[in-house]
Amino acid sequence: MAGINWYHTNRSDENCSVDVQLPICSLADVQLRFLCPTDLDEVRALCQEWFPIEYPITWYEEITSSQRFYALAAVYNQVIVGLIVAEIKPYRILNEEDSGILAKAFVKTSDVGYILSLGVAKQYRRNGIATLLLDSLINQLTTLEKRKVKAIFLHVLTTNSAAILFYEHRKFQLHKFLPYYYSINGRCKDGFTYVLYINGGHPPWGL
Repeated sequence: MAGINWYHTNRSDENCSVDVQLPICSLADVQLRFLCPTDLDEVRALCQEWFPIEYPITWYEEITSSQRFYALAAVYNQVIVGLIVAEIKPYRILNEEDSGILAKAFVKTSDVGYILSLGVAKQYRRNGIATLLLDSLINQLTTLEKRKVKAIFLHVLTTNSAAILFYEHRKFQLHKFLPYYYSINGRCKDGFTYVLYINGGHPPWGL
């Protein structure tokens, strides 16, 4: 990998300890809203806590201001406690490691959704917030307006068992093993590609 790899998603510190959970009485107390420029510092602090990859400041500027991203925050007591960042892109422009996600019939006309990041503050995990955020994205991409989007995919560290179990529970399928995909603190780490097929999309036959 050379330079910044924008394909980093849903990572957590693989050495983290068990956290004390702060229960939320109801998800009705959690509001969803899109990120805005004034969220930059708060979002940056959260991502630095959650993920072992250091994002450049320009990434935070983009996700908090550009309509190119589906960047949604979960807010509880006026504090951001979770977020999801995704992007829709034409299937034909995907990187080589992702080009086999869909059958060839979809190459020229289809889009895909890519989850760059999904995270929840440690003390609020296991309260359904990640599911709420992911469901919002899936609902957005399964409307008639987004019928060209045939898959949602992401990359995840092979050691991030909590994230893997979460996505598998949500019917994401393991698509590919990515050796040495991540560079973390100067060391290469393996990753997986996971895919959820929507709107009639499907993988190449025989996989």
